[in-house]
Amino acid sequence: MESWSDWVTSTRRTLHQIPELGFNLFKTSQKVKEIMESLGYTVESVASTGWIAFRQGKINEAIAFRADMDALPVEESTGVDFASLHSGKMHACGHDGHMTMLLGLARRLASQTTHYSVVFIFQPAEEGPGGAKIIVDSGLFQRYDIKAIFGIHLYPGLDEGVFGLCEGPMMAQNGEFDIIIRGVSAHGAQPHLGADAIVTQAALIQSIQPIISRNLDPLASAVITVGMVSGGEARNIIANKVSMSGTIRAFNEGIYRMCKDRLQTAVRGIETSYGVSIELSIKDYYPPVINDRKLVQQAASVLDVDAFVHIQPLMISEDFSFYQQVVPGCFVLLGTKNDALGYHHPLHSRYFNFREAVLLKGIEFFEKILLSYGV
Repeated sequence: MESWSDWVTSTRRTLHQIPELGFNLFKTSQKVKEIMESLGYTVESVASTGWIAFRQGKINEAIAFRADMDALPVEESTGVDFASLHSGKMHACGHDGHMTMLLGLARRLASQTTHYSVVFIFQPAEEGPGGAKIIVDSGLFQRYDIKAIFGIHLYPGLDEGVFGLCEGPMMAQNGEFDIIIRGVSAHGAQPHLGADAIVTQAALIQSIQPIISRNLDPLASAVITVGMVSGGEARNIIANKVSMSGTIRAFNEGIYRMCKDRLQTAVRGIETSYGVSIELSIKDYYPPVINDRKLVQQAASVLDVDAFVHIQPLMISEDFSFYQQVVPGCFVLLGTKNDALGYHHPLHSRYFNFREAVLLKGIEFFEKILLSYGV
């Protein structure tokens, strides 16, 4: 196990130093390819900088395992000696660990014969705009007769080494909206001569809030958040333009559509009331992550009873959901919280870090899942 530990640590830290964004994962992609080929695998290019590897089992039907590869536009502040070498970019969401776990599974299986065939998916652009859908649309799942897919996400909200399982809806569907309010500028001392875009945005934000509190069943869940507001030219000028951006999250597609419809209604009403013009753009991103109940129970069966907890759904989003639209899938969390070492910072934080030993548990989990399908 010592050599395994060293390999896992070295692999994760190498990947951590070369974070890249979206589909532009040239160094990361090359490193993953080098490691897979050194283990005896032939890799197939997918989604620009992603890779697929196939390992034949006793039968042709396959089980897939996925790792995302991209980083975030975050300036790292962990202070570690293996920190990002790419300024303004960081693996602040644990994808360096995700790749390492899947590479570790490939290393474990390199000298084994399994009952089911195995497909390894190294996917770019999870953080956006969504590499999973491109991989699904490539026909991969039909070509390799994939019957189920599994994935792990590191999570500092759980104690180190503890798995978080969730049956059914686990992560939310998400959409992003942009709003531009165009008013009429005037002197700040003569507001009646203008149409104030700032006052309009304040009213619009207030009209958005009741969408959740007054249109949604209190036992259901959704979020509409305005996270950015920008506008105005000077303190004594009635603003003629304000921009707003935000996000919509829901676990249910019908509730998500309701939020969109009500947002559009609110915009049209405020536009008429305040004598301005308002442009609204809504982009649908990822469907909800909905775990197959039987696969979650299968995951629980390969873990010790004290090695996992059942968690509540999270409002964060993940494009693993696109895979679950074509085959049953199970997405699990793996805790990284270690207060003694200071590993408690949230995902996407410039301080996010974890102990590599936890990745060994992820590799073992993947292997146990595969073996649970027969030997």
